[in-house]
Amino acid sequence: MDQTVKLGSLTLANPIITASGTFGYGLEFMRYGDLSKLGGLCLKGISLAPRTGNPMPRIAETPCGMLNAIGLQNVGVEKFLTEKLPYIPADATLIANLYAQTPEDFGELAAIFAHEDKIAALEVNISCPNVREGGVQFGQDPHMAAGVVSAVKKRAGAKPVIVKLSPNVTDVRVIARAAVDAGADMLSLINTISGMAVDIRTRKSRLANVVGGLSGPAIKPVALRMVHQVVQAVNVPVIGMGGIVSAEDVLEFILVGAHAVQVGTYNFMRPDNAFRLVDEVQTLAESLGIGSWDEYRGTLKV
Repeated sequence: MDQTVKLGSLTLANPIITASGTFGYGLEFMRYGDLSKLGGLCLKGISLAPRTGNPMPRIAETPCGMLNAIGLQNVGVEKFLTEKLPYIPADATLIANLYAQTPEDFGELAAIFAHEDKIAALEVNISCPNVREGGVQFGQDPHMAAGVVSAVKKRAGAKPVIVKLSPNVTDVRVIARAAVDAGADMLSLINTISGMAVDIRTRKSRLANVVGGLSGPAIKPVALRMVHQVVQAVNVPVIGMGGIVSAEDVLEFILVGAHAVQVGTYNFMRPDNAFRLVDEVQTLAESLGIGSWDEYRGTLKV
C-alpha cells in the first residue's frame, strides 16, 4: 500500500506526524529512529523571543493521560534557526509551530519561516490553554482567530498554513469556518482540554499554574467527535490528534475524515512510538484490504 498523503500542496510520505511540544526539535529523538521515515515532524512551539515557560511543577499524571502547563518554553526563533535547524536532517519533513501574543507577531514569525527551505509548512497555535496571553484566547473567538490567520497568510509566502484548533469552545465548527474563510490551508485538532489536579494532603494544586492541558487516551473520544464535526463543516484537509497510541487509533481518525494524524503524549511513554506506527499502520491497513487512503478516508457509516 502506498501511504502517501496529499494535503493540498503538502505531500507526506505517510499520515504519521509527531505533535508539537511532544517531540522537541526532533534532535532528541534521532537515537530512536530515522526522522525521514515519519510523515512529518511538528516542531516545538516557537516564538519571536525565548520563553522560560511556567514555574514547576508543570506536569501531572492523570488516569489515561497527563496534564501539562509547560507554558511554551522555547529558545526563540533566532536560536532555533542557528542552533537547532541546521542539525535536523534535510530529508525530514518539518512543520514549524508558531506562537505569539498578537496577530502582528504571528505575521512576523511567518515572514521569517517563509524563507526557510527546510520548513515545509506552518502550524499556527491559537489554542494553547496554559499561557496567560494569546494562546487559547485567539482560538475561542472567531474574529480573533480570523485576524491571526489573515496576518500569517499575508506573510507566509508559499508555505501551507495549518491552524491548530482548541477543544475548549462551545462549537469548534464556528472557529474552523472562521479560520478557513481567513485563508487557512488546513486545520489540526484537537489541542489539549483544560483541566486541573489537586493534592488532598498538601491541599495544593499539582500544577504551579493550577490549570493545564489534558492529553492522552482519555481525550480520544472527544477528539474523534470534533474531527468528525469539522470534516463535515469545511472543505480543507484536517489533521486529527488526541490520544493516539496505536495503528487502530490512526485508522479511526482517518475513517472519520482526517487526512493525517499527530501523535503526542505517547511519545513520552515510548520514544520510538511514532516510528513504529508508520509500519504498524501499513500492516493493519493492508490486512483490512485498504488499497489507498483516498478510498478509506471519511467512509464512516452513519
